[in-house]
Amino acid sequence: MSYAGHPLSLSRLTSPPFPLLPPPTTAVFSAATGYTPLFSPVKFHRLSLLRSSGSRDNYIGNGGGGAGGNGKNNGGSGGGDWWSNFFNFDKRRSLLLLPIFRNEDTFIDSVLSCKPLLLFLVSASSSITCCLLLASFVQAKSNNGEIVYEIRGGKRFELVPDYSKDEFVLTKTMWSRLLPDSKSGSFVSNLWMQCKELTTTLLLPEGFPESVTSDYLEYALWRGVQGVAAQISGVLATQALLYAVGLGKGAIPTAAAVNWVLKDGIGYLSKILLSNYGRHFDVNPKSWRLFADLLENAAYGLEILTPAFPHLFVPIGAVAGAGRSAASLIQAATRSCFYAGFAAQRNFAEVIAKGEAQGMVSKAIGIMLGIALANCTRSSTSLALASFGVVTWIHMFCNLKSYHSIQLRTLNPYRASLVFSEYLLSGLVPSVKEVNDEEPLFPAAILNLKAAYETQTEVLSVHAKQAAAGIVGRLQLGSKLSDVATSREDVLALFELYKNEGYILTEHEGRFCIVLKESSSPQDMLKSLFHVNYLYWLETNAGIKSSNVANDCRPGGRLQMSLEYVEREFNHVKTDGEVAGWVTDSLIARPLPNRIRLDYTAVASVAEG
Repeated sequence: MSYAGHPLSLSRLTSPPFPLLPPPTTAVFSAATGYTPLFSPVKFHRLSLLRSSGSRDNYIGNGGGGAGGNGKNNGGSGGGDWWSNFFNFDKRRSLLLLPIFRNEDTFIDSVLSCKPLLLFLVSASSSITCCLLLASFVQAKSNNGEIVYEIRGGKRFELVPDYSKDEFVLTKTMWSRLLPDSKSGSFVSNLWMQCKELTTTLLLPEGFPESVTSDYLEYALWRGVQGVAAQISGVLATQALLYAVGLGKGAIPTAAAVNWVLKDGIGYLSKILLSNYGRHFDVNPKSWRLFADLLENAAYGLEILTPAFPHLFVPIGAVAGAGRSAASLIQAATRSCFYAGFAAQRNFAEVIAKGEAQGMVSKAIGIMLGIALANCTRSSTSLALASFGVVTWIHMFCNLKSYHSIQLRTLNPYRASLVFSEYLLSGLVPSVKEVNDEEPLFPAAILNLKAAYETQTEVLSVHAKQAAAGIVGRLQLGSKLSDVATSREDVLALFELYKNEGYILTEHEGRFCIVLKESSSPQDMLKSLFHVNYLYWLETNAGIKSSNVANDCRPGGRLQMSLEYVEREFNHVKTDGEVAGWVTDSLIARPLPNRIRLDYTAVASVAEG
């Protein structure tokens, strides 16, 4: 049985059901049975009613302690025999008063008048207590003992009772458990277990694996290997830069320092300029993260080439530094998106902290391996490039595996279109893993081909994947109203149809144009995308295509009919999506910065005029 919280009180767990007789001590029970119970019986001094006449502090059966008589058990000089001691108790020292008697004398007189009955009750109590102890011993022996544990962050620590303090304490400390004994096994196995526990505590979030999502561990393992490879490339690139700046040829330290500062200073500008694209990182974090890794490897390659062109150290180093700065910005931005998805219990800070700790371990290992490899390559550019090529291949392979293992639960335009298209075709919402496995990392088809050795499983329908790709290619979120509606009749028809919505949707020149109102929310954008998916379904499956805006907005028209369906089904698909694990409260997108503000009083006057 497990227990998490404050120390338990032993008196609550070990109180016997019959407190008239003192329970046997641990030593007596162990000698009789050969088994040491987990919970040794405690002494119930305040529950003892019967005391010997010779010594007021002795229990029944311990013999007399006074000056007269002989005890039958241990031999005293004044306690009398066991039967006398049994009933020669002091009325003034009685501790058990039953409410059914009016006073103490009535109770004692009643007891003395029925000695055989009292003796029978005492014997029955002793027999039942022994039977209970024997039964608990047999049950504990069959279940290998019942143990109390304290739960700390998903880890179990065995507790044992401390009778002096009436509480439970840890059996052993972490380091004392390393010592071999008959129960814990060899020293090596215990050392391995303790190292494993220490590593888990330092590198994994508290409560793992319940505190994170199921894809966290696979991602962390692949990221650890790629971190080692990236650090090796960094060491090789740094060594090449030092040779290129002339550090190994007796160059002037001041000139070398100036060149190094110029290289880094120019490279930092890229980080400032690239920060303007932060919203794109939220929409497609996997694609941008993979692009950042490619950019980082290209920068390392340029730095390794600098010894071959020492006179171009500053421009080559500046370009490489710009690439590395941009890569570090993208990596930091997308890393937050991934970690937020891993935090199953909203433990964002802890997941990020453990991720940084894992990165430090990878860097430390990579630095050591990189130094060893740099000692082999030295100033040879060809050897450095060959080593860099192998390490880069490992680095990119681990990156691809780690990104494929991530299961993003938010909805961007592609994932939302894939979910909605499958729902319209089959009536079911696909799972998070099914959609993430089908999402491409790059738009180019050649970069999205899966390895030949991977099993090709058709989970989602081909029509749903084609629909998602087609919708994303034709979608324009945040269009200008003046671009999609040119006549007064079209504008008034759109205003009337979408007066209760946060968006206006129409089709213009083959594109699905969504005009966002000033009060439009991410939830409205998600609803508009569901509307787009239904328009695409009507076009491809029912053959209903757009004619003109005014006709589509009339009752029975394409836009009016589709809007009526969306208002009826959108909440259903949202609910089904939440059950499947999707975050359906918003759409992660980067719309164009165009909004409209409607004054319906003016619109009504224009319509009447």
